[in-house]
Formats: sequence, C-alpha cells, structure tokens
Amino acid sequence: MPLSEEELRLLEQMERALVEEDPKFASTLRGTTLRQAARRRAILASLVFAIGVAVLMTGAISGYWQIGIVGFVVMLLSATVGLTALRGHRAGSEAMTAHPSGLGVIDGGRARRGRSKSGGGRSGGGSGHSFMDTLRARWRRRRDQGGF
Repeated sequence: MPLSEEELRLLEQMERALVEEDPKFASTLRGTTLRQAARRRAILASLVFAIGVAVLMTGAISGYWQIGIVGFVVMLLSATVGLTALRGHRAGSEAMTAHPSGLGVIDGGRARRGRSKSGGGRSGGGSGHSFMDTLRARWRRRRDQGGF
C-alpha cells in the first residue's frame, strides 16, 4: 500500500530533522558515510566548476560580459562548496564547540591540550599568568602611578 501525500511529507520532515540533529547517525542509516558524501560533493563541485569555466570563457569570447559574470559566480560558488566539503571532513568536529544559540563556534585555531593550572607549559616565565593578565597588571600600575 503506497503512502499518502501527507505521510510522505511527514516522513520527509522527520528525515530532515534527523539529518539536522545528528548527521552522522543519519548517514549511517542511509548506508553512506560522511566521507563518501563529502567526496561526492567535492567531485560534483569540481564538475560544476569546470562548467563555470566554460560559461566564463563563452561570455568572454562572445562579448556578452553578463554571461562571463554568471560563469564566474558559478565557479566561485562551486569552489566554495568543494573546499567546504574537503575541509569540513578533514577538520572534523574537534575545532567546533557547542554554543547555546545552536550555531557552531570556531575555536580560533587554539588547540586545547591538557594544560595544568600552574601554567608550566606556557612560555614567557611560567608564572601562571596569561598575557592579558600581565597587560592588565601593567596598566593598573601605570594608572596608579599617574602615568596615564
């Protein structure tokens, strides 16, 4: 017995919600891994990039600059999608931290290693103070001495 339109719509909604909440689990259920999906996206993006180059060259040769601009935009978008697919899988989720808004926050490239509270692994004296703490202390000393 085939599903009705309403049932198909609800099923698609549930699938989209599952993919948004847990993409790794959803790809496991589908039978494709995230790596395979990223690879497919990168290959498709490279094909679209080549089409964009052809459109750009067609616009340049024919003299219609509008077609050239469309080709450039297609190239730019496909390059962005392709690089995102390649980088996104390599970087993984370790550089992303959860944020209350639900958006991913990039950690700024700082690797979180097991640092002790004494700050023994830091360079610059090992006193346990961060660079900003040192600057704040200097600022307070200058302000108290009447320098600023």
